Amino acid sequence: MSEERSPVASIDRALRVLRVISEHGRGVTLDELAARVGLPKSSLHRILGALRHRGFAAQYEPGGPYFVGTELLATAFRFHENMDVRGLVHPLLARLRETTGETVRMAVLDGADVVYLDKIEAPRSITMTSVVGGRNGAHCTGVGKALLAWTYPTDEAITSWAARYGPLRAPTRATVTDPAGLAAQMAEIRRRGYALDLEENEPGVRCVSAPVFMGRDVPLAAVSVTVLKERLPASRARELGETIRRLATEYGRTA
Repeated sequence: MSEERSPVASIDRALRVLRVISEHGRGVTLDELAARVGLPKSSLHRILGALRHRGFAAQYEPGGPYFVGTELLATAFRFHENMDVRGLVHPLLARLRETTGETVRMAVLDGADVVYLDKIEAPRSITMTSVVGGRNGAHCTGVGKALLAWTYPTDEAITSWAARYGPLRAPTRATVTDPAGLAAQMAEIRRRGYALDLEENEPGVRCVSAPVFMGRDVPLAAVSVTVLKERLPASRARELGETIRRLATEYGRTA
């Protein structure tokens, strides 16, 4: 968000300063901060003074570099320890259900499996094996592949994962179980930004899924839209894929 569009410009400036400080693990000087955020040093001094007062920034020696403060770290850790993934992602799930009119699910990765944490049924409900609290193989589900593609972002990483948890089971004839084939799938998923399950977990059922990062390097969770085979030709799969990718990306930036 630009400063002109920010509801409170002073807070926006402070957040910009914090972001730059967080990018420098060995600290950042006042001159470097001024150059990065485009603010005069007099304004920076006031902002940094307020951040230091609350423990969100630190300067351990006069004239020295600035670091992320212990209170900011403690705040982040407290949130992480108390984080309710289901509650955090549910508004996105509700928006997907409203936008697509289809059954939607959310899951997290746990070893070789995905665990379903939430779902919202469509009026035309689909009977599936995936229930809240249940598990399915990560390699053969849309949510699982969306999680694997970015959690293990190289061919070597995904083949190592497959070797660790293999041999991978094949619920249907469409399931990809060999590591090389799985690595190729993951590369394609990363390229287009969403994953497809084309009857790889259950015959007659197709899913489109995307990861939800929430500021992390690896996905926090993945969300999916589930549709019967007859209602998901290739053209609609692409349309749903772009929709779910866009909504998940926007939500991860703003939630």
